[in-house]
Amino acid sequence: MLKAYDEQLRTDAETPGAVSVTRHGPLRLITFDAGRGFISYRDLGGADEAGIEALVAAAMAHFEADPTIEEVEWKTRGHDVAPGLHEALLRHGFEPEDPESIMIGEAHLLAVDVPLPDGVTLRAITSAEDVRAAGVMQDGVFGSPTSGGMVDEVVRRIAAGESEMWVAEADGQIVSAGRIDPVPNTEFAGIWGGATLEEWRGRGIYRALTAARARTAIARGKRYIHSDSTEFSRPILERSGLVKVGTTTPYVRRFG
Repeated sequence: MLKAYDEQLRTDAETPGAVSVTRHGPLRLITFDAGRGFISYRDLGGADEAGIEALVAAAMAHFEADPTIEEVEWKTRGHDVAPGLHEALLRHGFEPEDPESIMIGEAHLLAVDVPLPDGVTLRAITSAEDVRAAGVMQDGVFGSPTSGGMVDEVVRRIAAGESEMWVAEADGQIVSAGRIDPVPNTEFAGIWGGATLEEWRGRGIYRALTAARARTAIARGKRYIHSDSTEFSRPILERSGLVKVGTTTPYVRRFG
């Protein structure tokens, strides 16, 4: 599964919706809307510490030359051969965020019937108003500000059939939300942004939301589900049959 992940989900699969993609050696330097930069690669081409330092410096020179860029993410993977990468990223102003588990499993293992608590319902959402409300809830869970640009991008992707977003509601309040993105030309669909309000956890809501998204993946002809999971969601996905195949740590540099 890790081999399939490396072959199918890195580089091109990470660029949907990109404004521009610039190649520099093994790196893809990607610009998205809302001032976001992203650095992707299949591997680092066997570079030694000096070579990796040069790659990081070149990537930052590229993004620093673009006044629209507000933040850049370099997504590391724990199984990569990358001597000195951590130190080079720190020298160039990146800060590591919390490590996440790379989870992969068969979609059919998640597409099961999960009973919901009384009064809780699930639905797929499409409107900007609903997506924004879900983002506000997720912001409260993850502590990262909801970007208007991100809302617009999610709505665009939903309208284009590139994404589907599901919410769980109780008494008109969104209590859990998550997105699924079928990855074109691969066997995978990714589940992202899964969040549940603390007072609603432990009742099967997140698992039911995951099952709904897995059924979407199967309907789109996908075999595997993948997720970069926090420690909140990892045990739930493991109980559903997904396997931790590695770790990923985003390093982010913010400008201004």
